[in-house]
Amino acid sequence: MIDVLLMYIKAFVVGGAICTIAQLLINYTKITSGKILVYFLLAGLVLQAFGLYKYLVEFAGAGATVPISGFGYLLAEGAIKGAKSGLFGAFTGGLIAASAGVTAAVVFGYINALIFKAKSKKN
Repeated sequence: MIDVLLMYIKAFVVGGAICTIAQLLINYTKITSGKILVYFLLAGLVLQAFGLYKYLVEFAGAGATVPISGFGYLLAEGAIKGAKSGLFGAFTGGLIAASAGVTAAVVFGYINALIFKAKSKKN
C-alpha cells in the first residue's frame, strides 16, 4: 500500500515539475507554446541519447513518460534499439516504438470527433 502511494507521489511530483517549468516558460517568456513543446520533446530525446532520461523514468514512471518529453525519450530509445540492427533500424526504431501511442491518439481523437461537436471560440 505504501509502495503504491509512494509511486503515485513520485509520478505527481515529477510530472508536475515538468508541467510547472512549461507553464513558467509560457507565462514569463515570449516563447510560443508550440516551440515549448518542441523544446521539451528535444530535451527528452537528448537526455535519453546521453542515457539520462531512463533514470527519471525508472524513478517516476508515468510522471516522466506522459509529458511530451517522454515522447522524445520514447523516440530516442526506439532509435537506439533499432540501431543495433543497422542504419535503417536507427531510422525506423523510433517510429516503431512510438507507433502504438500515435495510433491510439489518432483513433481516440477520431472517436471523440464523432461523439462531440466542435464549437468555435467566441471572443
